[in-house]
Amino acid sequence: MEMTRVEVLRLQAKMAPASGPIEAVVAWIDGRLDLAFDEDVKSTLRQVSLEVQSKVFSSPELVAPSYTAILEPLIEHLERGLDLGVFKDMILATAAKSINGLVWAATQRQWATGHWDRGDVRERALRFCLRGLGVAQETIEDVAGRRA
Repeated sequence: MEMTRVEVLRLQAKMAPASGPIEAVVAWIDGRLDLAFDEDVKSTLRQVSLEVQSKVFSSPELVAPSYTAILEPLIEHLERGLDLGVFKDMILATAAKSINGLVWAATQRQWATGHWDRGDVRERALRFCLRGLGVAQETIEDVAGRRA
């Protein structure tokens, strides 16, 4: 739980400068991609993340609080975007879990192969996630085209 607390604080710090919900979601995705591509973050959190993932099925009650805490900052901004009409017709927890699932899959793929380009992975993730949230295509093009 201490590592979760530190990770949540790190994500919140990355999201704090965001000018709106779209930028906050982008910052959350960028923050989670750090697990795969930022050497400092990767070395600290990789082993813990893998241990937690291994317990998802065997001891879900132990993992659920950490998983929920990691998603809370994302859910907060998804809700804000929904309220503002920036995001469309979603179930908050499902959307957050879907975004996390996509980012986690990319992270595991990078750990396994080590040959993916962060910019390409980021762009694909942003396009997929923002499209699923109902963000306008021109906004997606603008956001996905920017490098982290």
